[in-house]
Amino acid sequence: MRLFKFTAAIVSVALLSAAPQDAWSRAAPAKAGFAVGAQYDTTHVYVAPDEVDRFVESFIATFGGKSTKQVVATVTPTPSSTTSQLLLTPAGSVSVFGFKTPIPYPFGHERTGYLVTDIDAAVKAAQSAGADVLVKTFPDPIGRDVVVQWPGGINMQLYWHTTAPSYPELQTIPENRVYVPAGRADQFVKSFVAFSKGSVVSDTAKAPGIEIGRPNDTYRRIRIASKFGKMTVLVTDGVLPYPYGHELTGYEVRSLDETLAKAKMAGAAVLVEPYAADARRAALVKFPGGYVAEIHSAVGR
Repeated sequence: MRLFKFTAAIVSVALLSAAPQDAWSRAAPAKAGFAVGAQYDTTHVYVAPDEVDRFVESFIATFGGKSTKQVVATVTPTPSSTTSQLLLTPAGSVSVFGFKTPIPYPFGHERTGYLVTDIDAAVKAAQSAGADVLVKTFPDPIGRDVVVQWPGGINMQLYWHTTAPSYPELQTIPENRVYVPAGRADQFVKSFVAFSKGSVVSDTAKAPGIEIGRPNDTYRRIRIASKFGKMTVLVTDGVLPYPYGHELTGYEVRSLDETLAKAKMAGAAVLVEPYAADARRAALVKFPGGYVAEIHSAVGR
């Protein structure tokens, strides 16, 4: 589900400081596989049409960057109509959809769109790694798309462009935050790592439960690195206080306090106040339109 008109937006923002030397930044360079780069991997955000402009303004005011021109298009293989635009920020890219019609199933349940170099080969590789095809490969005016599901029920869109897009490199790499049940976690990790040509950076059996809203407990946390970007796999029993599990992406910023101040000024609400764990300070925020995001910075920032 891609935008039908992309522009090569130039993100004119101050350069963020380098990420801390954590396990992710020390990880060996990832093999390319079918990935193009983390700036081409977008979180899919669905909001009501009358909330789109407020969401876009709030998100850009919080993270910086620019939006492509909004278009109205059919972005599913069956009839539908939505506004569509891409937000390019130094902390991550977002595809925004404001459907004017009912949303055809299973669209709206896919969390991300990953650009691949060869969609037919990527689909075969995903299936070989254990993924199921939910929506077979379908054409759009600028390329082709497919929706797959990984073990554990994680839906993801893969897309390919006839003309290769060119977006600015990110200043910090966002993390895809994936919640999976314990019984499917190992299979999910095995499948996604095989497909992405990535690696498990860390597998923490007793991560601090404050990270999932349960400060008196522990849980298993797995971090994965690949050319698609970062992924955090949160293995839980599903007993999660709101809003944990609703956030799709974690955004790294230079200063958490400064970013939260910008977010609040731009109409976002802080759902979880900043807490410290795993050498980071983090908070959860809800933007206009209902999109929930985790935002974090290195401890001391």
